[in-house]
Amino acid sequence: MKLLRSRPLLRWCLLLLGVGSLLLLVLLQHLTDSVQQQNPGFPVLEGPTRPEGKVPSWQTEEIRAGLFPGFPPVLHLCSDLLMGKKQPVTKRHRKLLLKSAPSGGSTELRTQQSRRRQLNNVCSEYHPVRRRRQVRLQQVSRLYVEDRFRLLYCEVPKAACSNWKRVLMVLAGRAQSTQDIPHDAAHYSNQLRRLDSYDRAGIAERLRTYTKVLFVREPFERLVSAFRDKFENPNFYYHSVFGRAIISRYRANATKSALNTGTGVTFREFVQYLLDAQRPVGMDIHWERVSQLCSPCLIPYDFIGKIESLQEDADFLLRGIGAPENLTFPDFKDRNPRAKRTSSRVTQDYFSQLNRTERQKVFEFYYRDYLMFSYPKPFSDLH
Repeated sequence: MKLLRSRPLLRWCLLLLGVGSLLLLVLLQHLTDSVQQQNPGFPVLEGPTRPEGKVPSWQTEEIRAGLFPGFPPVLHLCSDLLMGKKQPVTKRHRKLLLKSAPSGGSTELRTQQSRRRQLNNVCSEYHPVRRRRQVRLQQVSRLYVEDRFRLLYCEVPKAACSNWKRVLMVLAGRAQSTQDIPHDAAHYSNQLRRLDSYDRAGIAERLRTYTKVLFVREPFERLVSAFRDKFENPNFYYHSVFGRAIISRYRANATKSALNTGTGVTFREFVQYLLDAQRPVGMDIHWERVSQLCSPCLIPYDFIGKIESLQEDADFLLRGIGAPENLTFPDFKDRNPRAKRTSSRVTQDYFSQLNRTERQKVFEFYYRDYLMFSYPKPFSDLH
């Protein structure tokens, strides 16, 4: 009886393994070609112009969605069945098989295909030349590495990066639970390695074979979140370095106290600094554009998540890389917990302090991010 019950599951497994073998042959052929054409450095073909046969099979437009290098748990289920190990057939297993089938058209897979297609289209417009480019260390300096689950995560501040670092620490075995990791520990003592800390061969191998992940946020909302965090709360570094310079340059008749402490920067003053080509202090990662932080037109990201669908995207990704079942993405806010979360409504309130011309200039500053990640115009009068 048990054998009869497992036959449908075995048929699914054989189908999946057959397709997997074909994909593996394609991948091995690619690796052979790569070794034969190896040269110094760690070249990467630009995302929108890569020839289809020159990238790992899971990175092609047709099949890369959901097929992460860290194979999903359902494939381990198949291997157990074929090896003769006892494995109960449950409803959950059947759902996993259906979701993992190559022809499956789940909402999550279609969403990922759509997001990558949009990114590639925008990159094609801005980087139309077909040529092999060398990745510079600076361009991979924001990528965190998790070797156990073969994951590369590009840090985008104010886009749930604290909680993503907690997840990476748990995946790496440096913590039992995301709930046990304080904010400062996640940022300053996480012991996570960045990709630029590896040698050239290590960087090239990880770029080629690891699941590359990027999470983004609506640009205006991310900007307001950064302003509130750094200028409306006690923060000696940002007040003394940025605040004093901003007040000195953009506030007429500033008081001596304001000039000394750098506290009380207004949102309009902050925007003036942001748009100033001759900024008194440089750009900061908390409001730098994602197109600059993570080089999405150079690094072929396998997974693009959004804060607006954070829980669904994060859980789908964690399932895809085979993360422990008890690991879910945390939803707590431990930094300034009493402060209201920055929402679209809060963002509208802050930008209503600016006039139409100022809003338009900020929109133009983040215009490429809006295009790359399919965010609509936040105000109807923008063009």
